[in-house]
Amino acid sequence: MAAAETAAPSPVTSGTRQRPRPLPAGTRLLHIGPHKTGTTSIQGALFAAKDAMAGHGVAFPAHSRHPMEAALAICARPGMMGDARPAEGHWARLLDAVRATGKQTSVISSEFFADAPDDETIARIVDDLGRDRVHILVTLRPLAKIMPSQWQQYVQNGLRMGYEDWLDHMLRKAPYEKPNPSFWRRHRHDRLVERWARVAGAENITVVVVDDRDRGGLMRTFESLLGLPDGLLVEVPDTANRSLTLAETEMLRKLNMEFRGNGLPDELYSKLVRGGAVMHMKNTCRPAPDDARIVTPAWALEAATGIGAEMAERIGTMGVRVLGDPALLSAVPSAAQDGPAPAAARIDPEVAAHALYGALAVAAEAPPEHPAARTVHQTSSKELVRVLGHRVLRRLKRT
Repeated sequence: MAAAETAAPSPVTSGTRQRPRPLPAGTRLLHIGPHKTGTTSIQGALFAAKDAMAGHGVAFPAHSRHPMEAALAICARPGMMGDARPAEGHWARLLDAVRATGKQTSVISSEFFADAPDDETIARIVDDLGRDRVHILVTLRPLAKIMPSQWQQYVQNGLRMGYEDWLDHMLRKAPYEKPNPSFWRRHRHDRLVERWARVAGAENITVVVVDDRDRGGLMRTFESLLGLPDGLLVEVPDTANRSLTLAETEMLRKLNMEFRGNGLPDELYSKLVRGGAVMHMKNTCRPAPDDARIVTPAWALEAATGIGAEMAERIGTMGVRVLGDPALLSAVPSAAQDGPAPAAARIDPEVAAHALYGALAVAAEAPPEHPAARTVHQTSSKELVRVLGHRVLRRLKRT
């Protein structure tokens, strides 16, 4: 944006909530997440309201709720375990849709933009979207709240490491890159903001500190920035995106260990485990209030709050606009301070049954195959599992 247009709109106050003035008409608002900061909720709300937003001059150019493949393609990321690697065409398709919006204001949201590996990639994203029109929005939550949620998400992508062991690697074992190098690229938030500000300009960056006590706050902030009426964006329930309970996560983690130990193909994991067992379990089972929760040990909470305070201080010196209370980034979740002791992580038989059914339902869609030349009794159990896995995968591919 030109200098006269890029000055960050000063916030205004409405009731108790700080309200930013709308961005200039024609802005292309790029929400880069990162993960676990309300991205799915806002993406669902924007997609559901796309027709209503169009009536107010705001376009949602993505063809789906979340243009994940486009973001993965431009960031050269492989995607989820076992999924096909996104192609450059996904990014080109999104750009065509953005350009088709003409001079309208538009909004794009994907947390995978936070995975951009270097300044060159960020520069390409900014230039492709129109350097003179793009404005970057970063949403942040306390690291202490992000860690358990991100761990169980990594387990859904094949991670076999337990929570405390994972925390030990992320917080205590330099260079803090194993087993998930993406964690700190996403969640060292000061460096994330710094990378994008270095390329796009600090005046074109807005950081929103999400306050979980204000359930509609993030929706209202997007409405204000886009010049939309209050209440237009409404959260859309999405059971498929709910976090797993501790018991569900542990069940899946143990399955991941068996899966890897038997050398089954990643594509099978994508189809049967993540797309079958986990998806069906999420859609049919609602966690009970007394289910065991993922508890972060005190030493990790202390480390997270210290890092959060450091990140907030650094972001405050970068010249970017900050909406919300930066002190929240070093807050300790209230449940960790005064909540009841966690219950034992025991999987409900009904939940396990739903997970098993989900995998079987996906496999059952494949046509039968001719029996093997050798009998089951002539084949070792480990080889049998591997052979069956490859056969199911071939059937799935044919369908």
